[in-house]
Amino acid sequence: MALRIGTRASALAMTQAGTVADMLGAELVPIVSEGDTSTASLASLGGTGVFATALREALRRGEVDAVVHSYKDLPTAAEPGLVIAAVPPRADPRDALCARDGMTLEELPPGAAVGTGSPRRRAQLAMRRPDLHLVDIRGNIDTRLGRVGHEDPERALDAVILAAAGLERIGRLDAATELFDLDRWPTAPAQGALAVEVRAGDEHLVRRIDHAA
Repeated sequence: MALRIGTRASALAMTQAGTVADMLGAELVPIVSEGDTSTASLASLGGTGVFATALREALRRGEVDAVVHSYKDLPTAAEPGLVIAAVPPRADPRDALCARDGMTLEELPPGAAVGTGSPRRRAQLAMRRPDLHLVDIRGNIDTRLGRVGHEDPERALDAVILAAAGLERIGRLDAATELFDLDRWPTAPAQGALAVEVRAGDEHLVRRIDHAA
């Protein structure tokens, strides 16, 4: 029987997990998490760990043999009974600005509306450009990009900030108008990397795709 790989059901997550499934000759099993269905802010749901809970529960129940996370979405504490057994080669770890009219962060006018669901990115924006209007947003990459320059003033944003790796994986890196240098704009630990998690003792199922470097 083929190895079963659990993943969130979003287009980006399916694409990311699909690369892992191809490497392992496995099949994908989409799993819907609270983070995917709720429109509440990420912070109010308990932070990034909300995306991992449903996957880990399915893994514990034996519904899947491994799960694929965006490594940056995992809580830092170890999960009892589960092990990160493989990390494939990491993609671009930088954040990307996607702005109307090809603008960079410095070119955005005072009061420009910039969307992000990340408390870290909000803090960085407030430090670099305290004159901007920061908007808490949720949704997949295409939904967020669709708000940039939207015709409805209630939904329109001047820019959004997204992970370069996610844009690249779904073929939308062309939407980036600026890629932030890591020296001046550090990103989340493990951004751009995927984590393949298994039940303790099953590390052999996926270990061959681990990229130790």
